Amino acid sequence: MKIVQTETAPAAIGPYSQGLISGNLVFTSGQIPLSPETGEVTGATIAEQTGQVIANLKAVLEAAGSSLERVVKTTCFLADMGDFAAFNEVYAKHFTGKPARSTVAVKQLPKNVMVEIEAVAELG
Repeated sequence: MKIVQTETAPAAIGPYSQGLISGNLVFTSGQIPLSPETGEVTGATIAEQTGQVIANLKAVLEAAGSSLERVVKTTCFLADMGDFAAFNEVYAKHFTGKPARSTVAVKQLPKNVMVEIEAVAELG
């Protein structure tokens, strides 16, 4: 196994890595809408926060030698299922390969953000 680390995505805020390569797959840790530069939450809407989360995922995947196009599975966490339609609109623009996905509502996310996404992708 190989740890994935990049400065173009937010640093881990706990005892975990941004991602891990095992075999021909990369597993990302859940990404939330933090700015890689400041570590602060970005975006006031679900659409803005989802865009930042996907940018962070893209950075981790690219550091591992993969891409959004090679994602085979995502797990998505929403603080409010009422945000699902707006979340889905942004998500669909970036995950055009339509990977398998689970989306669940949770009571609370780190730093009180609206969305978190983790991904599994093939290496390119």
